Amino acid sequence: MAAEPSFARDLPKAELHLHIEGTLEPDLMFELARRNRVRLPYGSVDELRRAYVFDDLQSFLDIYYAGCRVLLKEQDFYELTWAYLTRAAGQGVRHAEIFFDPQTHTDRGVPFQTVITGIHRALERARDRLRITSGLILCFLRHLSAQSAMQTLTEALAYRDWILAVGLDSSEVGHPPSKFQAVYDRAREAGLLAVAHAGEEGPPAYIWEALDLLNAQRIDHGVRCAEDTRLVGRLVEERIPLTICPLSNVKLRVFPSLRQHNLKQLLDRGLLVTVNSDDPAYFGGYVGDNLQASASALGLSREQLLALARNSFIASFLPDEQKRAYLAAIDRFSAQASLKTIS
Repeated sequence: MAAEPSFARDLPKAELHLHIEGTLEPDLMFELARRNRVRLPYGSVDELRRAYVFDDLQSFLDIYYAGCRVLLKEQDFYELTWAYLTRAAGQGVRHAEIFFDPQTHTDRGVPFQTVITGIHRALERARDRLRITSGLILCFLRHLSAQSAMQTLTEALAYRDWILAVGLDSSEVGHPPSKFQAVYDRAREAGLLAVAHAGEEGPPAYIWEALDLLNAQRIDHGVRCAEDTRLVGRLVEERIPLTICPLSNVKLRVFPSLRQHNLKQLLDRGLLVTVNSDDPAYFGGYVGDNLQASASALGLSREQLLALARNSFIASFLPDEQKRAYLAAIDRFSAQASLKTIS
């Protein structure tokens, strides 16, 4: 049975692949630019939106990093994070494990403390006001050196209690996970969990490296695993989650269209796949939008949407007791939706 749009939007879910800097909507970008006296290379919000046409990952990153220049003060990072959380709450998000890219800011002279304190303050407020639990994942920029990543990790350890895991993002091709093995080893010694972007534009070999060398417990994107039957078998057997971002994959030309995306294929093959929004301000939709667009394009049933929502909590780093509570919330939501359908 096909699910109505509100079902995908309101379905309780976790978001596990979300770059907080990628939630910087044009309106807020211009507001912060005026407040911080930063000159943008665009004359208006509409002109900026028209620039959101990308040929590949790098063409997106060029605009993404330019937009980040308006983020200078603790209050900026707080407002950025709070704006995401309020939107996410309206799309069924009950738990979010959020990426942030400190090197994007520290390389501009913004102190690490400024970045993480602003984000953390918004996450704490969301626990009380929005009932959204959360975790923060520090991502290393893979186009920078491993030495830079190690310096960032060393600085981050002063805030160890605020950080859940480390991750790896930015330009994938030419920057294999193996480049950061020593950094991940150090993070693991500090008790941090591990995820890594792999298999978006990079080959399946990068996914193998992320698993074997970085001990990644989740693979972010990972859609190119379908090219390697043995890898798919391992991901299924070991229940390694994939945090897939459908609208992002289409916007960055990983797939020509949403109808050609392999999300449903991977789900049918038994992989622990989840749906997420990646950089929603740039890619045209938050997590509920991604779920609904995927349902429409791929013909996902209500049962498959429920499976994706359950996967999102199963794949999270939440304690088992909290996972069970959220899974029970999905069951209650499903039962109430069924009653509405019958009536």
